Amino acid sequence: MTQQQDSAELMPWLEHAMHEFYQHGLVVIADAIPAELCQALLAEVSASNSLQPAGVGRQNQLQLNHDIRRDHTLWLDGSTKAQQQYLYRLDLLQQQVNRRCFLGLTHYECHYARYQQGDFYQKHLDAFKGRSNRVLTTVCYLNSVQQGGELVIYDEQDQWLQQVQPTQGTLVMFESERFPHEVKAAGDLRHSIAGWFRKD
Repeated sequence: MTQQQDSAELMPWLEHAMHEFYQHGLVVIADAIPAELCQALLAEVSASNSLQPAGVGRQNQLQLNHDIRRDHTLWLDGSTKAQQQYLYRLDLLQQQVNRRCFLGLTHYECHYARYQQGDFYQKHLDAFKGRSNRVLTTVCYLNSVQQGGELVIYDEQDQWLQQVQPTQGTLVMFESERFPHEVKAAGDLRHSIAGWFRKD
C-alpha cells in the first residue's frame, strides 16, 4: 500500500480538510481519530502518574504560572502501540500538508494535556514570527466534555473567530503564528493531545 492509499484509508476526511485548511489556515475535523484509538490513548493518560504541571515559555525561559495556565502535560514518545498509531496518522498528515501547501515541515511533537475542573489556559499564541520553529498547531480530543474546556480561537485582529467544544475524535489544526487561542475553565475532566508540526 502506498502512503497516498494509506492516507486515504486512515483519513477519509483528508481531501475536505486540506481544502479548508488551504483556504483558511484553520480546520476543525470531526471524527478524525477513531474512537477505539482515542479510548486507548485516554486509558493510557488516565492511568499515568507522570503528568506534570505545565509551564509557560520554552527551554531556559520555562516557568510555572498558574495565573496563565493550570493544565498538566506529558510528552508522547512513541513507546506504546496507541502512541505509535496516533503518531503515524499525524506523520501522514504532515506529508500531505507538505505536498499540498509546500510548508517544509520536518517533524511533529506532542503531549497529553489534562484539564481538571477549573483548569484553564489564557489566550496566547503558540509561535511568534521569526522566534519559533512551530508552524502548525494541532489539538485532538480524547474524551467528550459536557461542561467547559472549550477551545476559543481568535483571528489576527484578536476578534472572536470560533469556539470548539471538546468532542472525542475531533482534530483541530491551525497556523501557530496566526491564531491566538485559549482554553476556557474546564467543568469536567478534559483530556487532549496538543501538538505542533515544526520546521527546523
